[in-house]
Amino acid sequence: MKFESSLIKGTLIKRYKRFLADVTLENGTIVTAHVANPGSMLELSRPGSTIWLEFNNNPKRKLKYSWKLIETKNTLIGVDTHNANKIVKEALDNDSLNLNQKKYQSEVKYGENSRVDFLLHFEKSPKMYLEVKSVTLSRQKGLVEFPDSKTIRGAKHMDELADMVKRGFQATILFLVQRSDGDLFNIAEDIDPNYNKSYKHAIKSGVKVLCYDCVISKAGITIGKRLDLANASNSV
Repeated sequence: MKFESSLIKGTLIKRYKRFLADVTLENGTIVTAHVANPGSMLELSRPGSTIWLEFNNNPKRKLKYSWKLIETKNTLIGVDTHNANKIVKEALDNDSLNLNQKKYQSEVKYGENSRVDFLLHFEKSPKMYLEVKSVTLSRQKGLVEFPDSKTIRGAKHMDELADMVKRGFQATILFLVQRSDGDLFNIAEDIDPNYNKSYKHAIKSGVKVLCYDCVISKAGITIGKRLDLANASNSV
């Protein structure tokens, strides 16, 4: 997935109201950027951080700048959760996930007023409901975690995937880590015990788990290597 335009360097002043951030550009101009991330962005919203914005001159857009990356001493991190599905779609097109699907659909209705990110079709196997979650949190060297804040919606998705398995379909949750400095994935139980409960229930019900990191540059983001799971028994 390539960014639509060259990214612009800035310094974070503050993030507020979840979806807004004030940023100082290199020429000293202060702009307000859209933040496409509903999570807490724990450890990623420190004032003074170097971040990268994308400019869009669409007259229909209220905010012309969007926050795409944050630069740390270890890695670039993608903060735009909307990009996760774009990255996975590209990986499906290239068969980089090795799922060997015949075809797939995006944003298919299922469950209770929900849409699954991807519905995969196979030659002989049952259809697979594939849900994608964007991961940015790392509180310990080498370990990445989800979620970074309480997510009722995320727990609901786990319950709905478990229900699809009961109905005879395949179901998989794909944690896409938009950074490249992790080796192991786990659920942040201390942040959201309810999500952890739904996750464990889904795993026992037969929902499978995949976790991949990303190769990130200021030009774009692509799927990277597969990461180990803290509980490897539920991997695809």
